[in-house]
Amino acid sequence: MNIKRLQQGLKYRGRVVAVRQTYYVFEAKDYFFVLSFALSKARKGSGYFNVVDQAAVNYARARLGGRSGVTAKAVVSVARRTKHVPTSLAALNILYILVALKQAAILRAGEHRQLFFSIRKMRRPRRSLRATPRMLGSGPR
Repeated sequence: MNIKRLQQGLKYRGRVVAVRQTYYVFEAKDYFFVLSFALSKARKGSGYFNVVDQAAVNYARARLGGRSGVTAKAVVSVARRTKHVPTSLAALNILYILVALKQAAILRAGEHRQLFFSIRKMRRPRRSLRATPRMLGSGPR
């Protein structure tokens, strides 16, 4: 991780209010910066931050897009052979990033404070509709 690259041009991407904390997501060139603050009045002002690689977020979205009922454990399971998601905390941060980017939604808090997410399917880029010479029937055959 390059600290200079991280601090240059941080862009605010969104806020997620979860069960116990509020997450603020910022985007840098190759990373997401996630600030988390406690909601309880007893722990007012306490929080932490995490840095998440953008490639990990893209990988998780590509692999889990279109699914509902996704948990942090499922994200770790899908990426177990890669180095993108080493822990369930990293997976949870990836899911909160996707919610902040409006590419996922929190469905509900389950038993034992387990969160379930619904991740939107990735859109494929549209193909160009420009006519090529071959399509028009001209050119060598």
